[in-house]
Amino acid sequence: MLSQQRLDAIRTQLLRDGKVISSDLAVEFGTSEDTIRRDLRDLARSGFCRRVYGGALIETPKPAPISARLQADTMAKHSLAAAAAALVQPGQTLFIDAGSTNTAIAAALSRQIDLTILTNAPTVAIALSDHPRARVVLLGGVLDLNIGAALGGATLHAIRQINADLLFLGSCGVDAAHGISAFDPAEAEVKRAMVDQSAQVIVAATLDKLGTAAPFKVAEATAITHLILPAEADLTQIARFRMQGIEVHLPADPDRTHPTHTL
Repeated sequence: MLSQQRLDAIRTQLLRDGKVISSDLAVEFGTSEDTIRRDLRDLARSGFCRRVYGGALIETPKPAPISARLQADTMAKHSLAAAAAALVQPGQTLFIDAGSTNTAIAAALSRQIDLTILTNAPTVAIALSDHPRARVVLLGGVLDLNIGAALGGATLHAIRQINADLLFLGSCGVDAAHGISAFDPAEAEVKRAMVDQSAQVIVAATLDKLGTAAPFKVAEATAITHLILPAEADLTQIARFRMQGIEVHLPADPDRTHPTHTL
């Protein structure tokens, strides 16, 4: 197989599966792992994938500003938000991380239960402004207008004073093997602090985040307690998460055999 043919075949696999494993590709193409690693380096330099130990993941597109993300894929995010909000119990203390899906989750929370909610995202706090029984604490710090979140030392200090029952964690990429990741190092640090201070971690991820990796690691996939995915998520990827003991929830879909679970 010519080099260009091999690169085209690797691209096809990445688009289909979201990832490739160097040793498997070497066997498939009858070549050395060194050759495959060179191919993956070329693809990574072109921005098509991100190299990771043992292979590569499809590159996660950099997110648009929060103002644009709030307007995108609203129906899909509302479906995920409804499933996420159903996991919340009266009287709990919640961290709600920044992000457009998490803003939808804040809007979907029952207005009939008492909650304490801490967030570093102004859009999340605004979405809760009509919640009569929620005590909302907006965490301080330096506001990143693109991410839509307060970041930095003040934010980290405030997070470390809280013990939360649940964390709704935003993710730029989520993969069963390579975990949860973010594009910004300061954002990743805040997310890690929230994970450390939370008894359970809930991630609601749209399809563009699934099976992808951003540059900065937040946590292993096993940190996730509940993963909420669109009903059309790939069954193989779902199985990889479930094999790690992660409870996967899918919005109700009569064509699926995996029902949404509750706590």
